[in-house]
Amino acid sequence: MKQQMKMSTLSKTWVFDLDGTLLKHNGYKIDGKDTLLPGAKEYLDALPEGDVVLILTSRTEEYREETLLFLKENGIRYDEILFNIPYGERIVVNDKKPSGLATAVAFNLGRDQFELPEIVREG
Repeated sequence: MKQQMKMSTLSKTWVFDLDGTLLKHNGYKIDGKDTLLPGAKEYLDALPEGDVVLILTSRTEEYREETLLFLKENGIRYDEILFNIPYGERIVVNDKKPSGLATAVAFNLGRDQFELPEIVREG
């Protein structure tokens, strides 16, 4: 059974790394082309319309056009993508709602393994 995580019904901002999370890590260099990881597109497609999707990548600007073309050709949903992001940790800092709702959540996935819990919205 797939793991579930309970979250509020509020709109979400999703921050995804590109290589090793949504796409095969360095596939564009190793294989000469990008490859979507199984389940990544379906997960993004299932996010509510009001949610925002940000993609971060350490790819340099020289790969911008081919990366954007691949995402478009494969119907990958995103609102913004940032290139030249450092390789190190990605740190999210946010405040708690007065109700106590934690507004920052992180998942660390195995490289090239897109396995996120199902989000159950309750509020």
